[in-house]
Amino acid sequence: MIGSWTDWRRFPDPRCGELLTAPFGPGVYDLRRRDTLQPVLFGIGSNVCARMASLLPEPLGCKGRNNSSKRAFVLEHLGVIEYRTMACETRAQAGEVERALPRQDYLFGT
Repeated sequence: MIGSWTDWRRFPDPRCGELLTAPFGPGVYDLRRRDTLQPVLFGIGSNVCARMASLLPEPLGCKGRNNSSKRAFVLEHLGVIEYRTMACETRAQAGEVERALPRQDYLFGT
């Protein structure tokens, strides 16, 4: 069973002790700029919370992402980035949801 999207939430700033709220299991995440509503990036993960924690450069984020331009963009725009998530039963289901998102509008691909 595929869940539904959460409400949009402001991306937390770990420098202020703020915490990420996301599934610890499989699912999808979607980021956008709150000020312009520009879609920024989306992705899937077997552990969405861990995958999203890699969206910030170290030492703020965790290892696991080699794309420094994505990480730098999220950090630079942290005050206006918001996210939503969708929990899924399997990573394969998360892939189905990811494929349904309109890719042409996003600043970054997966």
